[in-house]
Amino acid sequence: MNLQDRRGVPVSTSNRRALDRYEDAIELFHSYFNDPLAAIDGALAEDPDFVLGHCFKAGLMLSATDKGAEAALEQSVATAEALWDEANERERGHISAARAWAQGRFDRAVELYGAILADYPRDSLALQLAHLGDFYLGQSSQLRDRVARTLWAWDESVPGYGYVLGMHAFGLEEMGDYPRAEERGRQALALNRRDPWAIHAVAHVMEMQARLEDGIDWLTGRSQDWAPDNGFAFHNWWHLALYHYDLGDWDRVLAIYDRQIRPRPSEIALEMVDASALLWRLHLSGAPVDQRWRELADAWAGKAEDAYYAFNDAHAMMAFVGDGRDSAADALLARLERRAREAGTNALLVAEVGLPLCRALHAFGRADYSEAVEILLPLRPIAHRFGGSHAQRDVLSLTLLEAAIRGGLSGTARGLASERTELKPGSPLALRFWARAREAAGNGAGTAPSEANARAAARSKDH
Repeated sequence: MNLQDRRGVPVSTSNRRALDRYEDAIELFHSYFNDPLAAIDGALAEDPDFVLGHCFKAGLMLSATDKGAEAALEQSVATAEALWDEANERERGHISAARAWAQGRFDRAVELYGAILADYPRDSLALQLAHLGDFYLGQSSQLRDRVARTLWAWDESVPGYGYVLGMHAFGLEEMGDYPRAEERGRQALALNRRDPWAIHAVAHVMEMQARLEDGIDWLTGRSQDWAPDNGFAFHNWWHLALYHYDLGDWDRVLAIYDRQIRPRPSEIALEMVDASALLWRLHLSGAPVDQRWRELADAWAGKAEDAYYAFNDAHAMMAFVGDGRDSAADALLARLERRAREAGTNALLVAEVGLPLCRALHAFGRADYSEAVEILLPLRPIAHRFGGSHAQRDVLSLTLLEAAIRGGLSGTARGLASERTELKPGSPLALRFWARAREAAGNGAGTAPSEANARAAARSKDH
């Protein structure tokens, strides 16, 4: 007799021990703690024909956004396909979605994971994979709405409800609904304080509102809930570093980089993205990063040959430019030009955003600031199409503003700096940009656009 999981969703196994190990893996996947791969391998050891176990493993592989995981993804999908006749309807949806991702049809995979939720809204595996897919594809409204469409089926009596609220909080934040996002994130944490994604959602709110002291207190005060033995900790450390970066505390940023984000060489793409993004922000500000670029560029050298995911490639380009590797940058551009002409979702991501962004970063590295501005200005409004969050994509705006100042494009620089101070009136970084843009434009260029900036300016002097 087939069983149901803890949320009442049917599973095509009669092996209770396998299902219990699967439940352990689900909890670890949602919370990012410890090793969900080892847990699902334990479930498959109990029942090698456990279809959903193979689907789970495929989901882990595709969520890595790394070509290095392709072989394991293909093996898991092929094994699940061989069990198609034994699978139930829901599991067949998982198999089809994972197969689409393995074929490079990322958008179709996310669509199929989402389709499962119409009939099985408590399928938390499908929900999280669709949520991550929406994030990777920059589908901000779906980050909010896809989760919202399932909420009718959840309440505090259903295991994992807090994780669903945490996902919804992040979607609300990405759609700019900051008060509701923070409220929902705190609601999630009232149910389960050890939910790094919900903690992260509230951290995003504080970043977007430039509530820097609040953000520092939020993450440091809860570090025991998200940092130890957690596979997502590097990203929350990155958010903590962003608050200190805005304050101009570069020494603290570098300390977080060295101890928490990049304490040792690693070729995990998601970690490398955050490392590049942080060093590039410091690079824009003129902060000394010493030999850190070299180690990171070495790690990117092999991965950039794959051109697997445009968002990753842009961060590889940052490392190549930061380390002065012109030949590696040129080679990456050539690969992206070829990729843009191919089939699959990533080809579209490359053509629309990834390739032009890499060209702009390369131009910035050559001190061709006018070209960088020319590329980035029209690119910024559509940058969401290649994935990431508003906080991550802010690197485009920072690069654009820095290029405009360095390139002597005083009108553009002043306008962009004014825009930033209005968006983040409590940001010392915004005030530093405004002061530089005003200085570059000469006397009589105007004053800070908002009274609140005076308070931010005072804080900026203290750091």
